[in-house]
Amino acid sequence: MTAGNSRNLRILSWVVSIIIFMNIFIYALIWMNEDEDETQFSYSLQSVKISNPFTETKHLYETGHQNVDLDIAHVCPLNGLTTILLILISSALSHERQRMAIRQTWGHYAARRDVGIAFVLGRSLNETENKALKWENYLYGDMIRGNFIDSYENLTLKTISSLEWTEKHCNRAKYILKTDDDMFINVPKLFNFVEEQLKHNVKRTIFGRLAKKWSPVRNKESKYYVSPAQYRGVYPDFTTGPAYLMTGDIVNDLYVNALKIIYLKLEDAFITGIVAQSLDIKRVHVNEFRNTRIYLTTRNIKNSISIHRISCSEQLKVWQKQNE
Repeated sequence: MTAGNSRNLRILSWVVSIIIFMNIFIYALIWMNEDEDETQFSYSLQSVKISNPFTETKHLYETGHQNVDLDIAHVCPLNGLTTILLILISSALSHERQRMAIRQTWGHYAARRDVGIAFVLGRSLNETENKALKWENYLYGDMIRGNFIDSYENLTLKTISSLEWTEKHCNRAKYILKTDDDMFINVPKLFNFVEEQLKHNVKRTIFGRLAKKWSPVRNKESKYYVSPAQYRGVYPDFTTGPAYLMTGDIVNDLYVNALKIIYLKLEDAFITGIVAQSLDIKRVHVNEFRNTRIYLTTRNIKNSISIHRISCSEQLKVWQKQNE
């Protein structure tokens, strides 16, 4: 081999090495940008609301759900053909203990053919947390995962996600209860209430603890703060968020119209107040929806449909008292 040929081979080898390096570099940039875009999109749900108080909800909400590990056939068979009561529990990503406490107590009613129970969560930017949630859902198959970042600011998106899922997968359910994972629900008493409404063929109604003529909180230090620019005047009458019950015939209307209205992070005032009023949906006060902390006597528990601020360790105690 001549000196010239040897030199040409070395040059060719350098060129090939440079091309390979550049390809690796370009792929790395694309991968980083994809992650960056996902992160920017994920955070955009919060940033848009802060920067623009007049954003329609449809510009913040991403449709769809991560249903791979969800046992839809168990939660709501045949699109709710036999489901009289669907209970959807808003749960925080880190609240595994709260979910387990409910599964072991009043969530046990999910074994009935006419009752469906599922937890509703968003997604996390933490991959380890997402893997843990995926494994939990694989084990229990009762977690609806929406396409939003799970945070307090996005609670309204979580409820809209519940409405979308119900419309797509359980639109024949007669009644839907929205509640939280720090609630105790007296399911037998709730079921009796539902059956009574079915006898009277009640339509287009939301039941719960009615908040009348509540004004927006203007204290910027409060998590309930709403600026005058975002909402003026008093809220329409609404049912407070820890637990409220709706007839199945309003789910689609609430979902579709919520997307057309200016976003408000207070999901109860938004969904059961502003959106419901725009649709002429009745809101009815029911005393048994306590939606607050009460003295946990056997009598109080048996006389209540919903009790708020129940810890993981208390769920079993309250459950036992209810069944005494």
